[in-house]
Amino acid sequence: MIIIADGGSTKTNWCLVTEEGKKVYFNTEGYNPYFAPKDYIIKSLDETLPTDLERDEITEVNYYGAGCSTDEMRNLVKEAMEVVFTKAKVFIGHDLLAAARALLGNTEGFAAILGTGTNSCLYNGREVTHNIDSGAYILGDEGSGCYIGKKLLIDYLRGYMPEAVRENFWNTYKLTPDDINEIVYTQPRANRFCASFSKFVYDSPVNLEYSRNIVRSSFEDFFRNLVTHYPDYQKYTFNCIGSVGYNFRNVLEELVVENGMVVGNIIRSPIDNLVKFHLELSHL
Repeated sequence: MIIIADGGSTKTNWCLVTEEGKKVYFNTEGYNPYFAPKDYIIKSLDETLPTDLERDEITEVNYYGAGCSTDEMRNLVKEAMEVVFTKAKVFIGHDLLAAARALLGNTEGFAAILGTGTNSCLYNGREVTHNIDSGAYILGDEGSGCYIGKKLLIDYLRGYMPEAVRENFWNTYKLTPDDINEIVYTQPRANRFCASFSKFVYDSPVNLEYSRNIVRSSFEDFFRNLVTHYPDYQKYTFNCIGSVGYNFRNVLEELVVENGMVVGNIIRSPIDNLVKFHLELSHL
């Protein structure tokens, strides 16, 4: 039996493929090694993996994760997985590689992630060939859920938020500016906290123009600071994975066209396409 997993900063989507070809899907939290140390990953998996999962029968684990961009971070996650799946051969890849393989398969092109965080790359049909560092949630991550959430929170803290939106925000969260600052600067996983407010932007029925402008300006920053700096970027279709890109795709597609690209695949999750990629690979 083999496992394919796509791990974001917030959630990991797993698929177990049995020897008979049956697919079993389940979820755990995300395990970005910059925020989740080895012992934490092991403990969380022990507590959240399905209780009927026969771990000793797993022969192969293909895990793609946010934060798994360096050998050090990949090794940290690999060591944790090897403790949990003791009989399995473990491969750890970056979530950007997962996005490219899921979106493009064996063909070259441009791929991006717009979820809790942001990333993007050029891909040659096998590996990532060019990546502009997103800067992560403190320095960059333009267009991400965290970036959109930070824009909303800044407006709230500074009193720029329209009154009707501010009232709706208060009724939804009951957070004062002091509460927000305390959580962001003293509590763990500030990126997830900020990203959670992208849901408010998506769901809020009040002042839709305000919400749309926050999303649009976030995507404008994404294209201006990242996408347009790739060489010959306009020759590629724009392909994107992630809940933010998918949920706000009507705005995103406008920016794609305005920046001289053609809309390609925009999907919520790579897991199904990743499973297909690995099953085809195993039959080569």
